[in-house]
Amino acid sequence: MLKNGLLFAGSTSITKQSAVARWLFALACYPLLLMCSAQTACGQQVTVPKPVVEISSRWELFVDDWLIESFRDARLRLNTPVRQEVVLVTDKPWEGVDSAYYSVIHDGNRVRLYYRGYCPADADGRQVTCMAESADGIHFTRPNLGLFTFNGSKQNNIIWQGVEAHNFAPFLDTNPDGKPSERYKALAGINSKLYAFASPDGIHWRKLQADPVITEGTFDSLNTAFYDTVLHRYRCYSRYFLDSGYQGARAIQGCTSTDFVHWDKPQPNRYREGVPRQHFYTNATRPVPDAPHILVSFPKRFYPERTKRANYKEAGLSDSAFMSSRDGLNWERAFLEAWVRPGQDEKNWTQRSNMPAAGIVQMSPNEYMMYISEHYEWPDNRLRRLTLRKHGFASVHADFAGGEFTTRLIHLTGKHLVLNYATSAFGSVLVEILDAEGKPIEGFTAKDMEPLFGDEIEAKIRWKQSTLSSLKGKTVRLRLLLKDADIYALKLAEK
Repeated sequence: MLKNGLLFAGSTSITKQSAVARWLFALACYPLLLMCSAQTACGQQVTVPKPVVEISSRWELFVDDWLIESFRDARLRLNTPVRQEVVLVTDKPWEGVDSAYYSVIHDGNRVRLYYRGYCPADADGRQVTCMAESADGIHFTRPNLGLFTFNGSKQNNIIWQGVEAHNFAPFLDTNPDGKPSERYKALAGINSKLYAFASPDGIHWRKLQADPVITEGTFDSLNTAFYDTVLHRYRCYSRYFLDSGYQGARAIQGCTSTDFVHWDKPQPNRYREGVPRQHFYTNATRPVPDAPHILVSFPKRFYPERTKRANYKEAGLSDSAFMSSRDGLNWERAFLEAWVRPGQDEKNWTQRSNMPAAGIVQMSPNEYMMYISEHYEWPDNRLRRLTLRKHGFASVHADFAGGEFTTRLIHLTGKHLVLNYATSAFGSVLVEILDAEGKPIEGFTAKDMEPLFGDEIEAKIRWKQSTLSSLKGKTVRLRLLLKDADIYALKLAEK
């Protein structure tokens, strides 16, 4: 049911899955079927039994409550990125006010931006895809590629021309069995036809076959793809409408492939019962750079009926949301608020602005870079850089009065517990280790460690007289006591 721009999750049905898709879904989601969600309301003690897990040396981000058994006076909090400088204004003759659908790729010592340039109409064959480069992710230049003619000249940075340029979305293929001639891949196409492309260098592109590779959906959007190093398959997230044709709310669906040409049947993203289904115009889905078992998505939310500026030519407002998944099909919207708001810039309060680019760039050990479009259909249409601390999409937060959370049972495999955390000057973090019955283990209580304070991406927890290696192989819980503090992620480490 669509109401006030929202569609409630309980009002739709899921398309029947193929046998392969059912098998993959069951394999990936089995742990999820065994657990229920802990509530995150501040000030409440909530306990939901969950099975034992082994997190090994992987980072576990607090973008959801997967690792958490209970809270007391603490909660999950969404963290908004910092708006930095404008990195690109699409003011060249072969670009323009309709430039959009950015993808960002970090390849070695350079960052590449791919985006739609000239776009007189969705199905116009004169549309172009452009590429800009940067050594630092901040200062971008347009290489003179000389590949395609625009207004009688090849002096431009166009890498593709044709209808597919409407939403050409490249990525760097991380498949260890990938061909050097297909080091870059892309999906592009409108209506119900997505075509597969490949390139050895990200500049010279070819279609992998003449026919479209995905034909279920309404694709005039930024449809994203990447290689999932955990599933060992390619993933695509594309746009469809909940009703036939272009009726109902815009929504996201996913499918997978072993070869990037033959794809299984797209499956609609699944959400918890009662979560409002808003118009998701794009998705910008990617794995977390150093935690690829967690997928994060940054949909551009669209409110088609709203208008902020009187007499503006077209209705509609946009912002961006955040959600995460551990299996690629079931998506956790722990935070219903915006990830990035339009802000005080009045040109961002018009339709189709505030679209996150697809891609997460990490050029420093402590920070992620992302990008978001602004001023759509204005003469200074542009792209802005965003920054966020590493792992910092969300956190467990407690205010000055203090709070705590306890993890589910963990099988200890490492010698050190490592936290990504931040406190105020008066804040602190304490960590206790509990046995399987929930009792503090001697030598690992809060009294056995000095309060941890500061702001560190990788802080090893130390107790006064005990080392974690003495508990290796045991099943325990972690109890973290916070005061004016945030925990962004944790892991177990051997060194």
